[in-house]
Formats: sequence, structure tokens, C-alpha cells
Amino acid sequence: MIYLVLINNKRDCCKICNNQFLRGGGWLDKRIVELDIARWRTSLKRKIMIDGERYYRGDHDILRRKRTVIGDNGDLKEVDNLPNNRIVDNQYKKMVNQKVDYLLAKPLTLECDNKKYLSLLKTIFNKRFQRILKNVAEDALNCGLGFLFVYYDDLGELNFKRFKPYEVIPHWLDDEHTKLDYLIRCFSVEVFENNMYRSVDKVEVYSPDGIDYYEYTNGNLKPVEPYHNNYFTRVVDGVENHYTWDKIPVISFKYNHKEIPLIKMVKTLQDGLNLIESNFQNQMEEDARNTILILKNYDGENLGEFRRNLATYGAIKVRTESGADGGGVDALQVEINADNYRTLLDVFKKAIIENAMGYDAKDERLSGTPNQMNILSMYSDIELDANSMETEFQASLEELLWFVNVHFGLKGLGNYDNSIVDIIFIRMCY
Repeated sequence: MIYLVLINNKRDCCKICNNQFLRGGGWLDKRIVELDIARWRTSLKRKIMIDGERYYRGDHDILRRKRTVIGDNGDLKEVDNLPNNRIVDNQYKKMVNQKVDYLLAKPLTLECDNKKYLSLLKTIFNKRFQRILKNVAEDALNCGLGFLFVYYDDLGELNFKRFKPYEVIPHWLDDEHTKLDYLIRCFSVEVFENNMYRSVDKVEVYSPDGIDYYEYTNGNLKPVEPYHNNYFTRVVDGVENHYTWDKIPVISFKYNHKEIPLIKMVKTLQDGLNLIESNFQNQMEEDARNTILILKNYDGENLGEFRRNLATYGAIKVRTESGADGGGVDALQVEINADNYRTLLDVFKKAIIENAMGYDAKDERLSGTPNQMNILSMYSDIELDANSMETEFQASLEELLWFVNVHFGLKGLGNYDNSIVDIIFIRMCY
């Protein structure tokens, strides 16, 4: 059975003028979409998504760190004459890559009794799809969920496009977030106008009626060309027929059922690790701080000057009673204990692995000749997390199969609604 909706070639354009578009539950006012976009742009959920994406790229908070000392009045004061290393030890990216490769490094395996159906599915779930799915899995880990858009390309072939999660505002029909009511995609593009480039905010609204196109300026939506598109067009006997799917062709792939991104679990630990390594490097470069000079009987100083000069110059001036001891210079040695830093680094790295539910490839359990129990123990956390992620991805792939089966029906390749196919994820360690 083919689930498609044939619509009129000429869309009801008055609805655009009336600032409405169709969704699952009826017509929706455009003003609601404008408010949704404004609220989403400043939401904590979107900020966490962007944090996950930028931390994966190596853009960590430590890179904006400023070196400060206590000033005369006890307030922090920025200084630029002290070492200010900003070291990024990106264990977070390592955990994301580890999880993606653990679940998806090997191609998906398809099993089906219907050999013809199995052969057709392999043309869809090919190496290109495997690459897209890995990228969507990366989005799911960084942002809590990823999105895959199903569409027909210019050649009439079924294709898939990945949407950036922080550009997508989904509206769900159910509390479990399994059925879409409508979806808003808000993204920026560079356009060349008047001999210069400028950024334009584009908005696409995906509904059962198709896709509506807008520009977003100062909180307002303005319809722009092509105004509206159906999901695909078929030519039958020289006549163009415009169709929409029975479902909105955007599928979510979740990291977990709560849609909690991995960055939320380890960000503070990653920041702490960066800070420890940066501070250690700072102290190693501060030669004057290894030895604090005490200048005797060369004028005293008030408490504010003392704190500032100690932090900035590594020297303090003192005056003995009546200057009886005469002038002089003494040295106070300050030793840096590298073992303390090394211990802290180990603690933070292990905490990141445990909270991210990953594994340490340098684990002591693998030293010598590890037995099967030691190997299983090392992989236990990531295996549990991968099982949860696979459950979500299996449900999403089942939804994707619905569109694939409709596609086969449109191409006259057969009806496979009642055919059962098993999609198997092959773990990397086995």
C-alpha cells in the first residue's frame, strides 16, 4: 500500500497572505512560528547543543580565559604580563568518536528472507548512507539528537540530508517525541548584495502540506521564493502531479530517550582538565615564581602593593625594625610538585571516561595477557550505553524503512509492507 497525498497543483495562496500554514492539527498562525524562533535562539537547550558542537571542534571555554591577580582593593584585575596558557586536552572528542565508531564503524548488516527486497535495500543502505548515519550519530551525541531529511533529488532518486540539530525546532504530537506535528528549520546563509556579503536568516517550515519558505528579520517572517514546495512531483501521462508524504519526512535519531547530549555529562570535567594543564604550564613558565625575592630595608609596602607585586613580579619588600640588619636580598624557594598535577590529571581523565561511559584503551586490565573477563569488564560501560543508543536508532531506522518501502512502491519494484527485515549493528570490539 502506498501512503501518499495528491494535492492541487495550485496551492491556496491566500493562506500565505493570511499568515497561516497547514500542520497536522489544522492551520497554524505565522506569529506562533516567529515566537518559537525567538524563544529557541535564546534557550538553554540550544546553547547546550552548540556547546557540544564547539567542544567537539576544540573550541573550549579555556580559550577565552584571562589571567587575573588580586589588585590593591582586593578585586580581581586582568594582567597581560604573566603566562596565560590555554591548553585544550580534548578528551570529549575522543569519547564521541569512540562511541560512534564502537556502534557504527562497521557497516550495518541486513537480514531478510525476501532476497529481492534485501537486494533493493542494499542499494539504499550503501556506503554513502553509512557515512551519513555516522554523522547523524555524531550529532546525536553532541546535541542529544540528530535529524535526517528524506527527499527526492533532481534525478528522481531517494536521498537523505542531515540537518544540524541546533537549527531545528521540532514540534511533537506526543510526549515521547515520536510523531512530528510540524518542524521549523532556521539557518543563516551568506548572500552577495550591493558589492558586499551579508548574512540572511532563512526559515523553512516542514508540515504535512509541504515546505514553506521565509526570511527572518527583526523577529518577523517574510515569505520568499519559492514560497512553497511539495515534497515531490511525479509526471504521469505528461501531467505533473504534486505529492506529499503521509508523514513529515524528517526523522530524529536520539542518543537516549531523554535527548540528553554527552557534553552535559562531562563539560565541567573537561573544563577542569584543561584548567589543570594550563595552570601547570603557567607555573613552569613563571621562573620568578619558583624563587620569591625578599628585599630587606628597601621601603615597605601596603597590603595591596604586597599582593600585586608578589603575583606580578615575584618579589616583596620588607623593612626591619630600625633597619638594624641593613639592606639585602633573600630568596624564598617555592617548589612545584609535578606529582600533584599528574595525580589530578589521572583523576579527571578517569572521571571523564566513567561519566561518558566510555573505555580506556590503556586500561591496566589489558596489560600482559588479558582474559575474556577483563576485556568484557573494560567494555561494560560503553556496551550498556551503546545498547541504549542502538534501541533509539533501531526505532528511527524502522521509521525510515516506511519511506523506503513507499519509494519502492512508487518505482514499481513491489510492495514490501509485510516483509520483515533485521538491521544489525556490529560492535567494533567483537
